[in-house]
Amino acid sequence: MTDSSDNRVLVTGASGQMGRRAVELLLETHAGRLIAATRTPETLDALRDKGVEVRRADFDDPATLEAAFTGADRMLLISTDALETPNRRLTQHRNAVRAAEAAGVRHVVYTSSAAPVPTPESSLINDHYWTEHALGASGLDWTILRNSLYTDFLLLSLPQAVASGQLYSATGGGARNYVTREDCTRSAVGALVSATGRSIHDITGPAPLTQDDVAAIVSELTGRPLAHTALPADALREGMIGAGVPPFMADALTAFDVACARGYSAIRTSSVEALSGRPPTAVRDFLAAKIDALTSAN
Repeated sequence: MTDSSDNRVLVTGASGQMGRRAVELLLETHAGRLIAATRTPETLDALRDKGVEVRRADFDDPATLEAAFTGADRMLLISTDALETPNRRLTQHRNAVRAAEAAGVRHVVYTSSAAPVPTPESSLINDHYWTEHALGASGLDWTILRNSLYTDFLLLSLPQAVASGQLYSATGGGARNYVTREDCTRSAVGALVSATGRSIHDITGPAPLTQDDVAAIVSELTGRPLAHTALPADALREGMIGAGVPPFMADALTAFDVACARGYSAIRTSSVEALSGRPPTAVRDFLAAKIDALTSAN
C-alpha cells in the first residue's frame, strides 16, 4: 500500500460511465490531485468546476497521449469501447501503455476481463490478453483487474426475457460470477489509490450463478415464470443479430457465454472487498432494486 495524498492521479475515458464515476469517487476521498483524460473535454465542465484538471487524450492519436499523461504519477487505464473495427482497440491500448511509460507514469491500473486468452481473430478477449502482455513488457508497475461480466448487462436481456418467459444463453450448465459496474469501479479506485508493484486480481461477485439460477431469481422477484433455454453458440449469435444486436457485439456476448460454458467464469475471490473496502453486491440485491427495469418490456 502507498499514501496517495501527494500523487497526481489520472483517469482515462473520464467521459464514460466508469471513468466519470471513478473521478467522482476520487473526489469524495480527496485522493491527491486529479486529472480527467477524455476525447471530449468539453463534456467535463462539471468536473473542472470541482477542481479536476481536464485534458484531451485521443487513443487513436498517440501524439495527444504523452502530453495528456505527463505529470501523472498513477493512472487508471479503462479499456476502450472501440470494438467495431478489428484490432483498433488493441492498438489504442498499446498506444496508451507506450505513452504512459514515456510520460513517466509510475503505476497503471488496467481494467481487463476474466480469463483473457489469445484468439485467432480480433476479439474483445484477445485485446485484453495482448494489452496485459504490453503492460508486462513495459517498465511500468501495474495492477490488472480482470473484471467478471457486469451484473448491469443483465438489464439488456432480462426485460425481454421476462416478457417472453424465455431466457436464452449458450452457457450450458456453466456458472458465472457477475459483478456490478459500481463494484468494479470502486475496486479500480482502491487499486489506483494504494496498489504497488505488479499484481493481477480477479474481480468477482459474491457467488457464481448459472442461468437457471438467474431465471429462478427473476421469477421470484417479478412473480412471473421464466425458463432458461440452452442454445448452441451459433444459434445464440444469429438470434441476437436477428434481434438487431450489432454483429461485433453479438460476437462478444456469445464469446462470454462460451467462456462460461467452459468453466472460465465460475471463480470467486475476495478482491472487491479487499480493494474497495466493502463486499460485492449480489445479483439478487442488484435486480431487486431494478424491478421496474425488469418489467419494462411488458
